[in-house]
Amino acid sequence: MSIQSTPGIDDSGPIDHPSRSDGFVRGASELIGGPLGDHAVALDRPAGREGRFWTAARIVLALVCLTLALHWVQKSPCQDGAWQNNVQYTRMCYSDVLALYYAEGLNEGKVPYVDHPVEYPVLTGYFMGALGLPVHALGVDNPGINQGRWFYNLNALVLSALAVATVAVILSLRRRRPWDAAMFALAPALLLTATVNWDLLAVGLAAFGLLAWARRRPVLAGVLIGLAGAAKLWPLFLLGPILVLGLRAGRLRAALTATAAGLVALVAVNLPVAIPYRDNWERFFDLNTTRPIDWGTLWYIGRYLDGKISPSQPGELGPFEWLNANIPTLNWVSYLLFGLACLGVAALALFARRRPRLAQLGFLVVAAFLIFSKVWSQQFVLWLLPLAVLARPRWGAFLAWQIAEVCYFVAFYGELLGSATGKPVFPEGVFVLASSLRLITVVVLCGFVIRDILRPEEDAVRTTYADDPDGGVLDGTEDAPWYVRWRQRTKPSRTPVEAAAV
Repeated sequence: MSIQSTPGIDDSGPIDHPSRSDGFVRGASELIGGPLGDHAVALDRPAGREGRFWTAARIVLALVCLTLALHWVQKSPCQDGAWQNNVQYTRMCYSDVLALYYAEGLNEGKVPYVDHPVEYPVLTGYFMGALGLPVHALGVDNPGINQGRWFYNLNALVLSALAVATVAVILSLRRRRPWDAAMFALAPALLLTATVNWDLLAVGLAAFGLLAWARRRPVLAGVLIGLAGAAKLWPLFLLGPILVLGLRAGRLRAALTATAAGLVALVAVNLPVAIPYRDNWERFFDLNTTRPIDWGTLWYIGRYLDGKISPSQPGELGPFEWLNANIPTLNWVSYLLFGLACLGVAALALFARRRPRLAQLGFLVVAAFLIFSKVWSQQFVLWLLPLAVLARPRWGAFLAWQIAEVCYFVAFYGELLGSATGKPVFPEGVFVLASSLRLITVVVLCGFVIRDILRPEEDAVRTTYADDPDGGVLDGTEDAPWYVRWRQRTKPSRTPVEAAAV
C-alpha cells in the first residue's frame, strides 16, 4: 500500500524516532543497547527518502498484518459455530459476527431491516447483509459448507483490511512520525477485539474522513464521517470539534460544509430503511433507550459500590440501583454528563492559549461519551485507538491503558463464564476492579491530553510539526480577528484554564 504525501503538511523534515524523543521508549531501549545513535544517518533522512525497502511505514504495515493474523488464530476455536461446553468463554473467542449470522436470520436468507429488525445503525446492517446473503446463497448450492465459518472469515478479511487501511491513514497523517502508527498496529486491544463486532467499519470510515479533512476536502470529509456515523454513532461526535476549531480559526465555512455533508450522507443512508421499514429501523434506538446499566461501566461500578459502602435496608435502593430501576432518568443523567463534558471540551478549545489540535479534541469527546455511557462493550476500545495515537503518541500511558484493557478482557470472559455456568470464576470485585482500572486509565489519558493542550510545548506532535497535521484548513492558520479581539478584552482577568497553563 503506497503512503502518499498529504497536501498542506510539511513532510520534508527528518523522521521522529521514539527511542530519542519518548522517555518511556528511551528507557526501555536500554534493554537492547540504548537509543538510536547520533551516527545513524540513513535513518535520519527526510520522510519518503529513506532509500531502502524496509522503511518505517512498511514495517508498521507488516506489524499490523501480524497482529491481525494472531487475532484470527485467537478466534479460531469459535469459527465453526459449534460452541460446546462454553468454549466461546473458556477460550475467550466469542464474536458477535458469528453469533448474529444466525440470530439475525442471515443464515435463512433474511434481508436486514426488510425481513427483521437489526440492533445496529443501518450501514452496519447493510454491511452484514452484503456479506451474509451471498454466503447464504453459496450455502444453499453447497450444503456441505459451514456457512457460519465462511461468514466470519469473510468479515474478518474485510474488517482486517479496514484495520490495515486505518494504519495507512495514520502513516499518511504522520509521515514524519511513522512509528506512532505502531501503537495502533501492536495494540493488544486490536489483537483481542478486532472482529468481536463490526466496529472497525466505523473506525476505518472515520479515519478516511479525518484524512480527507487533513487534505482540505471538507465535503468528502463530511460524507465519510457521516457514513461512519451511519455504521456506529460515535464518529458524528468528531463534527463538534471541527465546528469549534473552525469558529476559533475563522474557518467556519469549511467546518459547516463538512458538517452539512455529514448530515446529508447520514440521512441519505438511513432514509431507504427509515421510511418503508420504520419499526425495524427504530430497533437500534429502542434498544439503546431501554437498556439498563451494562457491565463494566461507571454506573456498574457505582451499583456495585452501593451495596459495599452503604448497604440499603430491605426494599430500599442505593442511588445507582435506583437509576438502574428508572432507566429514563439514567438516560438523561448520562446525556447530561456527556453534554457537560462536551461543553468543557468546547471551553478548553476556546480558552486555551494556543488552538488545540483536532485529534486532541476528538479523543476527549469520544472518551467522555464512553466514560458516561451506560454501555461500554469490550470492543469499544477500538473507537479510541486511532484517536489516542493521533492525540497523544506517547507509549507509557498508552501501554498502561492497554494493559488495563487486557485485564478487563480476561475478567469480562470470566464473568461471562460464571454467568453461563452459575459458578463464579472469581469474585465480582475482581471484575469491578478491572472495570475501574480501564476507566481510570482512560481518564488519565484524558488528563494528559488536556495537559498537552494547556502546555503545547509538551505536545509530542508539535515538537515535530509546526501546528496541526490533521487540521486541514486549520493547520497553520492564525486565530480569527474576532477571537483575537475577544481575548484581548478578556485577558486582564485571566481564565482558570489560562491560569492552569502557566
